[in-house]
Amino acid sequence: FSCSHLEEKTQWEHPKSGKRKRVAGDLPYGWEQETDENGQVYFVDHINKRTTYLDPRLAFTVEDNPVKPTTRQKYDGNSTAMEILQGRDLSGKVVIITGANSGIGFETAKSLALHGAHVILACRSLARGNEAVQRILGEWHKAKVEAMTLDLASLQSVQHFAEAFKSKNLPLHILICNAAVFGAPWSLTEDGLESTFQVNHLGHFYLVQLLEDVLCQSSPARVVVVSSESHRFTEIKDSSGKLDFSLLSPPKKEYWAMLAYNRSKLCNILFSNELNRRLSPHGVTSNSVHPGNMIYSSIHRHWWVYTLLFTLARPFTKSM
Repeated sequence: FSCSHLEEKTQWEHPKSGKRKRVAGDLPYGWEQETDENGQVYFVDHINKRTTYLDPRLAFTVEDNPVKPTTRQKYDGNSTAMEILQGRDLSGKVVIITGANSGIGFETAKSLALHGAHVILACRSLARGNEAVQRILGEWHKAKVEAMTLDLASLQSVQHFAEAFKSKNLPLHILICNAAVFGAPWSLTEDGLESTFQVNHLGHFYLVQLLEDVLCQSSPARVVVVSSESHRFTEIKDSSGKLDFSLLSPPKKEYWAMLAYNRSKLCNILFSNELNRRLSPHGVTSNSVHPGNMIYSSIHRHWWVYTLLFTLARPFTKSM
């Protein structure tokens, strides 16, 4: 780093490689430039509630002659959502995330909102959704976030949500199917289907169908389906190799919560793969993702045994 007082110029030059860097682009999200009473420029970081006279872009200098990144994996199991999004400008992008008031969904919503996206938190409880919105606004008052009611255990609620979203006349660039129940006792939804199957898979399936036209009109767009590695530990075919519908929404006497969860996650992946095959020619990609081993969230709240298992496993899991 060299500084010329005569020319009032600064420049970053690596002594060995000779690589030069310069300040470029807009301020990072959450930062604003202000001027004090002496006419001196200073910078306000609304996210971390601090002010500085040092340009925060100094941390994000770019090389004058950028070299190609190595093929070595850039991220690993400890990477955070904020790290992965660093430097990305998502302003103008509209995102819907189901089950976004807690857990992975909330962290995803917060990270995307802090990078400029307009994020809609689709939650069963509007009150909890609005609480999550306030938590995000507390980190950055200019974040574009709102909550809308979506109960995946009701196909009518899914339909009402889609209609309410379409009435806003917004594009839709990212749809993240994140909401899920795990370890839930057997129960039927108002549509007469087993709850885990409907909430984790069928409700999302229907939601994507209803929003498919908006996604295509907004291309390039993407669907992300949060699945799980546990999809491997189940089967949804009968002995002759055909799809067994009775396995998808089983009666009470044949219900086991863990298997029901695994089957719903397998359905997620089959759906995502087929959706990608059909919509990718129209500029809409679909991917399913395993978020990490035994992530500690409130998803296991239905039975104390699962809570005990998750507590024992916690030292070996990823954090939110």
